[in-house]
Amino acid sequence: MSVVGKQLNPVPTAAGASNSSSSGGGGGSSNDSAATTTATASGGTASSSSASSTAAGSGNDGNGSGSSSSVNKSLPMNVTPDDVLHLNKITDDYLCTANANVFEIDFTRFKIRDLESGAVLFEIAKPPSEQFPDGLSMEDTMLAAAEELSLDDTADPNAGRYVRYQFTPAFLNLKTVGATVEFTVGSQPVNNFRMIERHFFRDRLLKTFDFEFGYCIPYSKNTCEHIYEFPNLPPDLVAEMISSPFETRSDSFYFVENRLVMHNKADYAYDGGIIV
Repeated sequence: MSVVGKQLNPVPTAAGASNSSSSGGGGGSSNDSAATTTATASGGTASSSSASSTAAGSGNDGNGSGSSSSVNKSLPMNVTPDDVLHLNKITDDYLCTANANVFEIDFTRFKIRDLESGAVLFEIAKPPSEQFPDGLSMEDTMLAAAEELSLDDTADPNAGRYVRYQFTPAFLNLKTVGATVEFTVGSQPVNNFRMIERHFFRDRLLKTFDFEFGYCIPYSKNTCEHIYEFPNLPPDLVAEMISSPFETRSDSFYFVENRLVMHNKADYAYDGGIIV
């Protein structure tokens, strides 16, 4: 079975997001056996753990594109895990600002493998030279990066928070995959780090994944593998998802001690390799 997946070019947020190639966190790579879920280039860890997902039922209502660059100001100041677990569609806006990530969580590597065959389907990593160039410490690297920022660099605060992926139809036949993420954290300890990821096709909730990363010490590099068990989808829905590229979307919410610190978005196509 050939499962080709690639991360497309960065998607501009706001108006242009719906019809341009997209994605944040590193260039796409295509592989004869490549597949991915969410990925952002940057992160790592000294400890390793694994967890399985919790399933969710069908969603209803709404068809939000999730490509807006603004933050939803109608939501409460403190968005909780319970809030996002009760959402019945993709959010129209980001539920927190980019600078809510006060723990400086940075994803540096992402790998996905088929647990049935053991094959590595996709892997992308931020080059070590970009993580800590010239042997600088984390603090010096961050300071140097801040000094080099121009007005153009800071024009879009949501750059890198939206990712677009393209797969072959065979990806939808996978049953269980392991997703390994590596990430670094900054000067503060990270307690009860949790990710809730919600996948929708149009107005239908396909699955909710709920993972715990646990505790991370300051300035640590961490690794964790989460197990994704994909739902059994009816053939007519699979066919519709294949014929409707980028109408399958996800919201990834990251919490520290039940406080939302990161919110990333992605959309997916499953028509790669189909010649029309």
